[in-house]
Amino acid sequence: MNECGRLGDHIRSHLDTRSGTFTADRDAMVAALADVDAVVDTVLAAGGAKYVDRHHERGKLTARERVDLLLDPDAPFLEIAALAGAHEPDLTTPGAGLICGIGPVSGVDCMVVANEPTVKGGSITPIGVTKQLRALEIADRNRLPVVALVESGGADLPRQADLFVPGGRTFREMTRLSAAGIPTISLVFGSSTAGGAYMPGMSEYTVFVRGQATVYLGGPPLVKMAINEDVDDETLGGAEMHARESGLADHLAADEYDALRIGRRIVASLGLPAAPTPAVVEEPAYPAHELRGCAASDHKRSVEVRDVLARVLDGSRFDEFKPLYGTTLVCGFGSLGGFPVGVLANNGILFSEESQKGAHFIQLANARSVPLLFVQNITGFMVGSAYERGGIIKDGAKLINAVSNSTVPHLTLMVGASYGAGNYGMSGRAYDPRFVFTWPNHRIAVMGGQQLAGVMSLVQRRSAQRAGREYDEATDAATRKAVEDAVQAQSNAVYASGRVWDDGVIDPADTRTVLSLALRAVHSAPIEGATHFAPFRM
Repeated sequence: MNECGRLGDHIRSHLDTRSGTFTADRDAMVAALADVDAVVDTVLAAGGAKYVDRHHERGKLTARERVDLLLDPDAPFLEIAALAGAHEPDLTTPGAGLICGIGPVSGVDCMVVANEPTVKGGSITPIGVTKQLRALEIADRNRLPVVALVESGGADLPRQADLFVPGGRTFREMTRLSAAGIPTISLVFGSSTAGGAYMPGMSEYTVFVRGQATVYLGGPPLVKMAINEDVDDETLGGAEMHARESGLADHLAADEYDALRIGRRIVASLGLPAAPTPAVVEEPAYPAHELRGCAASDHKRSVEVRDVLARVLDGSRFDEFKPLYGTTLVCGFGSLGGFPVGVLANNGILFSEESQKGAHFIQLANARSVPLLFVQNITGFMVGSAYERGGIIKDGAKLINAVSNSTVPHLTLMVGASYGAGNYGMSGRAYDPRFVFTWPNHRIAVMGGQQLAGVMSLVQRRSAQRAGREYDEATDAATRKAVEDAVQAQSNAVYASGRVWDDGVIDPADTRTVLSLALRAVHSAPIEGATHFAPFRM
């Protein structure tokens, strides 16, 4: 058994918090967290002090202020894809001018989507479309009501070619949510043009703020150009007109505070069950802040994943499955935030035994209808002639088969590397986990930069040998460095989160809180395990 074994049903952690290794790992994590925090600061700044001040001078609230007032007092808010757009700072503001997240409104967990009007007038960018579609997907799969806080200039016109086609899916998904019995509510606070107008148009319930909300497919300038009609904002699409004539507005609010009050009242009237709150939750036996030293600063060095589980699971309790077999994949049952959970956590590379063990455990969790938590720190499946002869492909396929056909909710936490098919076997984003969160040290790619550069070098070197050409070592060194630098830049946590490959980069110390909120959200929908899997290649 691994050195970090079990004491009864408790995980006994052997993490030495006084060692130089722990200190170095913690310092590296804190430095990575500082890089993330720098991006978060730009998100929180919205459009910048100048535009926020101008917005306040107009007597209007910012998007974040609206969200705070909508949610129940002192309620947690699980923000989704906060760093969206961070990979393209020259094109958009991190956060993509949109706030998305889950929080309780009148006791009911809701997906809240809020345009940030101080960023490009709330216009939607291509990455903003990706973020909004991800929010609606989460609402759909977890049956969360959607509350949209709307103030949008529609499409970011200079980038219309990149967003027109995918952007149309936003409105499709809104009406599909409604058809599936998932309520949709729009509170309109300001000018909402074109695509911004379709959000209330596709919603079941709408609230317009008198004297502020203006909703139209085309504003006065476009109307003038299209049909040569001179018309002002209020006449064309003001809140009073929509409340009294078009019927688009169900409720006419006196001001923003009144709109938020009405929105809370609508949610309360839906008759939906309150978010589940387990009665008694036992805290872990080890402090959460030590998680910052539980990941290796060098991804080539393995770490003990039970040290992570001991600081995340309720009471540090874990009923481990097959602890002596396939030891580089740790599997077992526990609870988190009072909710039962099955865990698959990497303790090294995946071999055939680990793949078979993981597939077996996923089937057990489905038989019990228990959600699964995948903790990724994986460089991939084992390679080499002995392992190919031993059936690593067909055994790896068993694991991927089980992951693909499992119907219980999957939550994925990436605490280190996530390379190659290891990402797939551990329920990466392509396998539709309900939520994906990462630590700041996370790396994701086909393979590590050194490995990729080395493979390309070997291929080119052999090609030169076959052609009888002299190989240029200087060019090779320069090419290898360029490849390593590119992979380094495009595989880090901020870049990945900027592309919405995950739902957020989190402080390791907050892991338990974030996963507890995510598990609470998945319990808004029925949880039923799979009864059928694709044929397993034996």
